Amino acid sequence: MYLGALELDILLGDVRSLKEKRSVVKPVIAALARYGVSVAETGDHDVYRRAHIGVAVAGADAGHVGDILDTCERTVAARPEFQLLSARRRIFGPED
Repeated sequence: MYLGALELDILLGDVRSLKEKRSVVKPVIAALARYGVSVAETGDHDVYRRAHIGVAVAGADAGHVGDILDTCERTVAARPEFQLLSARRRIFGPED
């Protein structure tokens, strides 16, 4: 079994309140969840223009786990309402 983790650091566009931030971040989390991953906002909860989103997935093959993480990263990067500042990924296997 392989486990994959993806940490996304996002700069939100024209957001002036935490309520607006939620209205931007929530649809992204829902879109990522459709790929069969676990996803949550994991940091900067009280900062208007920044968000950290964590994605986790388990699979039988490291290549498949990597492909899912790639898809999640591309999905977030393609959103016009914010800028993906960084993406950190890790894949853990049986030897770890």
